[in-house]
Amino acid sequence: MARVCVVESVSLDGVMQGLGGPDEDTRGGFTRGGWGQAYSDDVALEEAGKGMGDTTAMLFGRLTYLKMAAFWPHQTDGNPFTALLDKTPKYVVSKTLAEPLEWQNTFRLDGLTEVARLRAELEGNIVVLGSGELVRALAAERLVDQYSLSIHPIVLGGGTRLFPDQGVFDEFRLVRSVPTSTGVIIATYERRSETERRSETDSSE
Repeated sequence: MARVCVVESVSLDGVMQGLGGPDEDTRGGFTRGGWGQAYSDDVALEEAGKGMGDTTAMLFGRLTYLKMAAFWPHQTDGNPFTALLDKTPKYVVSKTLAEPLEWQNTFRLDGLTEVARLRAELEGNIVVLGSGELVRALAAERLVDQYSLSIHPIVLGGGTRLFPDQGVFDEFRLVRSVPTSTGVIIATYERRSETERRSETDSSE
């Protein structure tokens, strides 16, 4: 069985919207797009490379897929991420996109049932980048096995947050944390297994 690993950048107040640029995501009148640009450094790039090395497949929501597909396949500057992303199997959860999808090695999934099937069939890590609506849906079905959160030292005061006000209860444990030179903390959390939870309950009785 594969693990679904969510990779996100968030502010201190949990906002994930509009990280990359002013016009990346202005839904809801969001005006602080591009807030993550000043925090990139070599540590963050190195950690991103390590994560890609363990990736069996990638999983996207429709909007994130369309943005990435419009950019990455057209990069010709020798960026190693381009070739890696091109060859990695990519899956898009969407009921509206028509196949075949243009970005090579990309396949459409009709819903979360197909995500669960894919998770059961594959090994390694299925990595989710961005795709906030999809992540919240996966979390509601307890299909997220790991979060890798790049927590930025900035409070945005508004915008779409990674976790909704009303969500499901779940428990994770910190397995790795890496500080960057710009004050970002890259924290990796793994979902606690039922065995771990039962062991703690038994020991407290």
